[in-house]
Formats: sequence, structure tokens, C-alpha cells
Amino acid sequence: MSVGRHIAQFRVFGRVQGVGFRHFVTVVADDLGLSGWVRNRSDGSVEVRAEGAEEAVVALLAACNEGPRAARVARIEHQDLPSDGAAPVGFHARPTL
Repeated sequence: MSVGRHIAQFRVFGRVQGVGFRHFVTVVADDLGLSGWVRNRSDGSVEVRAEGAEEAVVALLAACNEGPRAARVARIEHQDLPSDGAAPVGFHARPTL
């Protein structure tokens, strides 16, 4: 990963819906000063897009490996993304896709 502003998108699989995972991700991302979003997917996974300092994105990914207490993370698929030039503000939950 490069130094500076970083964008990552990842999908979290396992028991991650109905356990407060989106709220957990939103709180952690806000605490880390990240921008982006989190949403449930119709296949039962949770999708996250985070933008901010590289260390903060890495910390969010690590937190997602644990999740809230009731979650059981099976795996995470992760990809780094190029900047699209937009500067999103804040972190929020989106509707299920």
C-alpha cells in the first residue's frame, strides 16, 4: 500500500448480517477519521469502501477481521482502488445491494 490517501474496498463473508456489523464498521471508521460507506449485500456479505490515511484503512480492515462480538468472519476479499478525484466526507451505511 502507498503512503498518504488510500482507498480500499472489501467484502466480509460469514455471519456478518443481523449482528450489528454495519454499525460496528461505521463507529470504527468514524473513530479512525475515514470516509466511505458500508452496506449489506443480498448474498449475506457486507461490503465496505473506505478512504483515508493508509494506516487508518489498514486498521479498519483489521477490525473487520474481528467484527462485533456476535459476528463470525469467515473471510475478507480486499482490493485497493485508484483515487477517483472525489473527496468524500464522513462514513455512512448504505441500503442493501
